[in-house]
Amino acid sequence: MNCERYENELYDLAELFKIFGDSTRIKILFVLCDSEMNVGELAETLNMTQSAISHQLKILKQSKLVKSRRDGKSIIYAIADEHVKSIIQIGMEHIEE
Repeated sequence: MNCERYENELYDLAELFKIFGDSTRIKILFVLCDSEMNVGELAETLNMTQSAISHQLKILKQSKLVKSRRDGKSIIYAIADEHVKSIIQIGMEHIEE
């Protein structure tokens, strides 16, 4: 395979995997694989501050790994698509071998 032909895509792929390189972001994604949650619920579930969760959600949203929707006064976060769930599941399978 010619890497030069895919230079831009490989750079983007490396940037995507950098996002997965943070344990807090992985925890957020893992929890969101099961259900949608708002910042407060995520903070309680992960025993972290809402500020820390919000900061990581911003990064995850910018990277298109998480999506959000408004529900009254709350913003509900969810995994962006099935690809994200697959990456988490395949990663878990790999480390459990």
